[in-house]
Amino acid sequence: MKTTHTVTTEELDKAANTPVLDLTGLDTSVITKSIELLKKGKDYYVRVRSTGGAEGLAFTNGRAQHYYPILNNLIIPYFVGKDARELEAHLWGVYRHSSNYKVLGQALWCPVAWVELAILDMLGRIASRSIADLMGGAVRDSVAFYVASGRRDSTPEDEVEYLQSLLDETHAPAVKFRVGGRMSRNEDASPGRTPKLIELSRKTLGDDIDIHADSNSSYDPPQAIEVGRMLEDIGAVYFEEPCPFDHLEDTKTVTDTLTIPISGGEQESSERRFRWMIANGGLNIAQPDLHYYGGLIRSTRVARMAACVDMPTTVHISGGMGFVYMLIFASVTPDIGRYQEYKRGIEKVADLFTPALEIKDGRMSVPQGPGTGVVDYSDFLEGTEVVS
Repeated sequence: MKTTHTVTTEELDKAANTPVLDLTGLDTSVITKSIELLKKGKDYYVRVRSTGGAEGLAFTNGRAQHYYPILNNLIIPYFVGKDARELEAHLWGVYRHSSNYKVLGQALWCPVAWVELAILDMLGRIASRSIADLMGGAVRDSVAFYVASGRRDSTPEDEVEYLQSLLDETHAPAVKFRVGGRMSRNEDASPGRTPKLIELSRKTLGDDIDIHADSNSSYDPPQAIEVGRMLEDIGAVYFEEPCPFDHLEDTKTVTDTLTIPISGGEQESSERRFRWMIANGGLNIAQPDLHYYGGLIRSTRVARMAACVDMPTTVHISGGMGFVYMLIFASVTPDIGRYQEYKRGIEKVADLFTPALEIKDGRMSVPQGPGTGVVDYSDFLEGTEVVS
C-alpha cells in the first residue's frame, strides 16, 4: 500500500482538471427552472426541475436542517436559469457566487453536493443513462463491503459481540470499529477500551476477517503510532484519521512511521489540501465524503489525483441513502481499495432500483438504471413539504 512514487503538482492538477462528464445524448440545453428543498419527517431531499419538465432528486445527509439557509439563499439562486449540462463549470461558478468561498467546509459543500446530485439524476433521466454512464462508464457492477459500528459508549465485549452479529447477518468479510475518544486529545472513550478492543476483536472474530479502525482525530502522533502498532500486531488493514483531520503534517508523521495504511480526508473540503497530502505521501488512502466534499465530480477529481501515485480512493459516506452515491462512485473509480461501507437497511429500499440492488456474499450490486437508478420517487416524496 505504501507508495514511493513522486509526482508534480502540475501532473496532479492536470489529472484533476480532466473533464469528468460524458454528455452524449444531451444535445440541447437543459435550463434549470427551479430547485427546492423538501422535508418529510427527519428526511430531506433536493428536487431540481428543468424548463422542459424534467426532474431530478438528491438524497441529503440530514444536515439540511442546519444548512438550509445557505442552500436556499446562496446556492440555489446561482443554478436557477443556467444550463445544467455545464455542471462542472458551475462548481467553480457557485464557489465564486456571492463570495461563497468565504463559507468554509461542510456548510458550503454539502448544499452544493445536493444540487449537483439532483442535477446528475435529472441529466441521467433525460438521456436515459445512469450517472455512472455520465461519468464515463462503470468498471465494476458490484463492490465488497465491510460492516461498521459507530459507537464508543460500548464495552469491548459488547462491541465485538455486536460486530459479530453484523457479520452473521451480512456475511461481510470485514469490520470497522472506533478507537480513541473522537477529537479527544489522546483520551480514550473509557479507560483501557481501545487496547482491549483491538486485542479482543482479532481473538473473537478470527483471522479471516479484515479489521479497520477509525480514531476520528483522537491522537497526537506519538499516541497514534502506539495505537497503530497495536493494529499492526493484529494485521488490521487500515487506520482511519489517526490525528486531528486538519493536522496534515502530524498525519504524515504517522503515515511515514507505520506500516499499516493510513486513511483520511472525511472532513476535507479543499482540493489543494488533498493535493498536498497526495503529493507528499501524507496518507495512503484518500477518503473524501461525497456530501461534505461537494459531490461526485469533485470527489472524482481527488480520485484522479490519487491514481497518479497508485493511491486508492475509498469514499466516506454520510446520510441514510448516501450508500447510493458511494455505489455509483465505486462503480466508476478504478482503484477503490478493498472495501466500501455497508449501511444497515439497504435491503429495505433495494427493490426501488432497477434492477433491484443485491446484497449477497459480502458484496453489493451497483445501480444501473437512469440517473441514480431509482424507478419511482413517489415513496420518498409523498407527504413532503417545501423548506423555504
